[in-house]
Amino acid sequence: MPSILKEKIQGPVAWKGIDLAKNDSWIYYLSEKTIANLESALFYVKQKGLKAPDFNKEDFPIPDLSDEIAYFINELENGRGFLLIRGLPIEKYTDEEASIIYWGLGVHLGIPVTQNAKGDLLGHVVDQGLDINDSNVRGYQTNAHLPFHPDGSDVVGLLCLRKAKAGGYSSIVSSIAVYNEILDRCPEYLGILYLPYFLDRRGEETPGESPVYSSPVFSYYEGKLSCRYNRGYVESAQAKTGRYLSKVETEAYDLMDSLLYDENMHIDMMM
Repeated sequence: MPSILKEKIQGPVAWKGIDLAKNDSWIYYLSEKTIANLESALFYVKQKGLKAPDFNKEDFPIPDLSDEIAYFINELENGRGFLLIRGLPIEKYTDEEASIIYWGLGVHLGIPVTQNAKGDLLGHVVDQGLDINDSNVRGYQTNAHLPFHPDGSDVVGLLCLRKAKAGGYSSIVSSIAVYNEILDRCPEYLGILYLPYFLDRRGEETPGESPVYSSPVFSYYEGKLSCRYNRGYVESAQAKTGRYLSKVETEAYDLMDSLLYDENMHIDMMM
């Protein structure tokens, strides 16, 4: 049986949107000095004839920003778990230059991993006219509303190059706060949410690989709680496996959704 955490998690990671909406302490504003350092590193990369993602952190030298990088990493790992960074004058840069700055910051925060079966390290969220109802299509390839979900990495970053003509809001929620609420309201569902369920690979399986994989919603390991929840991927996996959620399993997932979409739990932002 999996180890089930039966106590609430305290601290900044268990934030609620209703509380963050009262201040902007979760927004980090880049200083002119920081921007100048990033642009100096951009110039260095261009002088070497490199492009994103074909360079590492040694190729993007920002020694004067070591304290800021350490702050970012600590906030992601031990703080609220997210940051909204503002102030980069994106209108000054070409898309290629913006990619270099974005990638350069990223390689100082961690080790890059591929995000799809094509091996893309740096992807673009662009409506390709595809249908989200096609189980072999990923959400970022469409203009469809995407439900709450985590991505398959320790850290994920987004950089907005051009604001959408309409819409464009991003919403985030603390899975830890959601967990605490389940403990309060319906702890009997936790056992279900610790069991593995099938999720759809959305057509990105390699030859001979299963079109689905299994994962629990919550995992508790070495003092850390993690969450992997994507209701849409669970439901599209059902059609491929013939394994459907039971009544009580559906109730547990419905509880997750009701908490995720509770206006007091999540916070919205425009990038």
